[in-house]
Amino acid sequence: MTLEPRSEFELQQRQRAGDLQVCSGPAFRARVAADGLPAAYAATDVVVAANAEFTDQASLLLQLGPTDPPIRIRQAQLDGVSAQGGSGSCGISLPIGGGLVEPLRQGGAQVLGRLLTGGEVVLVLTGEATALHPCRELKTRLKLERICAGQLLLNRAISENGVVAFSSAEGIIHSPYGPLLGPYGGALYSGGGSRSIGLTMPRLAFLGPGSPVMVGGAIGWVVGAGSGHQPQTRRLPSGHARAPGAVAAVSVELRELRPEWIRPCFFEGHGSGLLVAIAAPIPLINATVARQACLGDGQLEAPVLDFSIPRRLKPSFGYVAYSQLLSGVIPVDGRQLPCFPAHSPRLAAGMADLLIDHLRSGRFPLRLPLEPLAQRSGLIPLDP
Repeated sequence: MTLEPRSEFELQQRQRAGDLQVCSGPAFRARVAADGLPAAYAATDVVVAANAEFTDQASLLLQLGPTDPPIRIRQAQLDGVSAQGGSGSCGISLPIGGGLVEPLRQGGAQVLGRLLTGGEVVLVLTGEATALHPCRELKTRLKLERICAGQLLLNRAISENGVVAFSSAEGIIHSPYGPLLGPYGGALYSGGGSRSIGLTMPRLAFLGPGSPVMVGGAIGWVVGAGSGHQPQTRRLPSGHARAPGAVAAVSVELRELRPEWIRPCFFEGHGSGLLVAIAAPIPLINATVARQACLGDGQLEAPVLDFSIPRRLKPSFGYVAYSQLLSGVIPVDGRQLPCFPAHSPRLAAGMADLLIDHLRSGRFPLRLPLEPLAQRSGLIPLDP
């Protein structure tokens, strides 16, 4: 049976009429298993996938109000966390990651968490004195409602796939995903497998500059290819990435974020980061998209990397299927390692449900990208 293609306009008409058929990735795969792909395709217009992964590659961009006398901000601190002067005389950029300086043990992620939950932070500004900006220093307290404008920029918001991290060295290795006990004490995997955005939407094909996604309970927008973008990565015959692959950067309005969907965290020996729930729609516009969206965890895999060596290229121990990762034990170098998720399946599922509700009610715009993410690699080594 031929699966007839659908146009963007057709899907938008169904959404306006309240007839858009939307379901989660697991629900779509269950339909395929029960009724076959043609029937599941006929009963589904859009599949929703979601991630809830850790990231420290992000910045909080804030625009503050005018001061009297005016100040041209060059450096800033929010609760002791260093920031830099950004665009305009009263803009600052606060990195989300880092924060290993004792005794703070916090970074921009913790500052963001306090702002989102209604707390105050101490703001200290240092200015560059000019004729029009004579103020050199300013200290005050800042709450969310006193910020003129703010965006959270996630430089590595969505990647096609994750990695499996372990350590072959003695002791504890600190990683961006959590502590790794070695040698061969256990493994952490960062991707959500068939439930994730990138393994439901190979190449992030429906994400491009200006594409809407649900981020932290708010509508965010793809700004382009993100940090470490590698669209030419190794792929399965189905088109799914065997490594992190393509990456999308996303921006979202600070005031729209909801604290239950974005959690600050701190990794010993690595620094602060965010656990962010993100969901994206995958319009089933043709048979190829539908076939890619229905692959299960047994058909998808992630690379196994040894994090005991702090180098850009880490020793690889092949690939492992997500079905094995979900079982809790994987084979590595002739050993059986217990493995654990370095992400939140519960937050991801909740964000997927929220996006499904928004799509059905017409509160989330459904549209194809005007142009795809760049095909040029964004991972160019910086050599001395």
